Amino acid sequence: MKKRMIKLTGALLVIASLVFSGCGKSTQLDDYATNEGSDSTEEGTEAVADNTSGDTGGIPKDEIKVGVIHLSDPADGSGYTYTHDLGIQGMQQNLNLSDDQIVRKINISDTDADATRAAIQECIDEGCNIIFTTSWGYMETTAEMAEEYPDIYFSHGTGYMSNGKNFNNYFGRIYQARYLSGIVAGMNTKSNKIGYVAAMDSTNSEVTGGIDAFAMGIYSVNQNAKVYVKVTNSWFDPDGEKAAAEMLLNMGCDVIAQHCDTEYPQTLAQEKGVYSIGYNSDMSKNAPEACLCSVIWNWSAYYTSAVQSVIDGTWDGSNYYGGMNENLVGLTSLADFCADGTEEKVEEAKAAILSGENGVFDGVIETNTGETVGKEGKTLDDATITGGIDWYFKTVEVVE
Repeated sequence: MKKRMIKLTGALLVIASLVFSGCGKSTQLDDYATNEGSDSTEEGTEAVADNTSGDTGGIPKDEIKVGVIHLSDPADGSGYTYTHDLGIQGMQQNLNLSDDQIVRKINISDTDADATRAAIQECIDEGCNIIFTTSWGYMETTAEMAEEYPDIYFSHGTGYMSNGKNFNNYFGRIYQARYLSGIVAGMNTKSNKIGYVAAMDSTNSEVTGGIDAFAMGIYSVNQNAKVYVKVTNSWFDPDGEKAAAEMLLNMGCDVIAQHCDTEYPQTLAQEKGVYSIGYNSDMSKNAPEACLCSVIWNWSAYYTSAVQSVIDGTWDGSNYYGGMNENLVGLTSLADFCADGTEEKVEEAKAAILSGENGVFDGVIETNTGETVGKEGKTLDDATITGGIDWYFKTVEVVE
């Protein structure tokens, strides 16, 4: 295998345009991993789709077979698995792959190593030469399988392990969009009680960092607001997510956000007549009268580049960590009922993040225990953000 991981370039950036529009602006773009509204014949996209040569040591496009391991059924709801599968569909469209070149294994528990191994083995037996495992708990089994099958490419989402050869990790700077959504929450709460349904506790930096970025975004526009977090201790627990959302709403939270798979925080907020902020995909379709905006992923940006690198022979096993500048993460258009001034505050912060002026985790940060992290004039490094955030921002309270 030749080893140079393909980079996201201008050719890939035309795959999807992030929606950072303000209040009241309409758009047909919903979940942009579907590439809805894009022109597949644009210069760059066509170059990506038509490069099928195996002369550089890659795998000819017609011999590519992609396996994907899903935590739940993409057809159920608008959450995590749904969004990843939109990314797979977007990759398939961008690279003009046929349906029989995609193998999906659904409802694979990431807490069951045997089930994970069996699903990956089925993908291998069905001829897959690149396999994406999309949930945190798949990581160690994926690493083991990569050692057993060195000629197959394995790519694991949301973790941190890799072998620098045929096994890498992919994730993104979702905290950037979380910060922007915090501004929206802070501008639209009246009770100054904002809820957050979280999959994991402070031992998981991915979830905790998202909560902190959200709380810091709120604090930037509303220092009186507090964030109340209810942890489900599961990446996918519909009953637990529903119960957590109900608890937070019954506490008087008038905006609720989430790092969970289902849309219960959105639909329950609408039932209660308060606001919500979606995650993974545009959840305004689930709660059009409640959803202020959604923090969303464009997984097709990564999936396209990864599969293309296998076709080209340029895969090098390096980890991928993209953000708003790479069109991997973003914020949907704001609802037309958001408070006056929200658009301007979001646009100002967005520009600062894109330019590098605002790294989100900048300077000295006070935690909810009264301690501090970070240094004046410095930004937390990627290793700390992805694996070392085990503290909550000063305005965060975890409820039991």
